[in-house]
Amino acid sequence: MKEDIGQKLVDAVKNPCNQDSQESFAKAMELTKAYASSGSATHFSTVTKLFYDLFEMFETGVDPRAK
Repeated sequence: MKEDIGQKLVDAVKNPCNQDSQESFAKAMELTKAYASSGSATHFSTVTKLFYDLFEMFETGVDPRAK
């Protein structure tokens, strides 16, 4: 499953004209930018992890923390 989400993320970045995952990508990016600019992020890795988790959540509809 992780590889599938990772591949979808790579495809969304490489092919911005492809509409398959663009909505998930845009939502995850917007929320991640808001979090990063809020000053709550204490380490850069939390920002990247948050983006990946949000993208996964929007793609699958399942909370990735529930694993």
